[in-house]
Amino acid sequence: MNQLTKLALEMGPLILFFAVNATTNLMTATAVFVTATVVSLAVSYVIARTIPVMPLIGGVFVIVFGGLTLYLDNDLFIKIKPTIVNMLFASILFGGLMAGKLFLKLVLESAFKATDEGWRILTWRWSIFFIVLAVVNEIVWRNFSTDTWVAFKVWGIMPLTMLFGMAQVPILMKHQLPEEEGGSSAA
Repeated sequence: MNQLTKLALEMGPLILFFAVNATTNLMTATAVFVTATVVSLAVSYVIARTIPVMPLIGGVFVIVFGGLTLYLDNDLFIKIKPTIVNMLFASILFGGLMAGKLFLKLVLESAFKATDEGWRILTWRWSIFFIVLAVVNEIVWRNFSTDTWVAFKVWGIMPLTMLFGMAQVPILMKHQLPEEEGGSSAA
């Protein structure tokens, strides 16, 4: 799957959520978000014959919390979803560190080759970042309008995550493993 298609499948449902909320209301936007997420996961499977782990996990949370929002007619569930997802990710990463497992390495090692020390540093940093995102989400949804929260979810969380990810490149470079001889790393 090319990168543009992958980006459209991952970001499309969130952008639709924002656009529909801006023109209608949160409940309609949530219904579109859930539907678009299911369609996105299905298209991803049809194209690649697999669904990447992170979009699958995110999709399950969108379906569960979006479904609860719609079924119970209560926007609390869609608003706390980012908090719960980010705290879950932080807990999994911290738990892995405590158990001597580098779960971030398991998810990302096909894209980046780094020493275990580099993966440990990145795991600590991402764990803390996920906690910060959870706290900020709580502050925004509890203290600002729903429209502000939706805008923050779309135009705040994603750019912050991308910037944070880019800020981690020096650690990856510092702890990068040398490429294997014989071209096996290019395969």
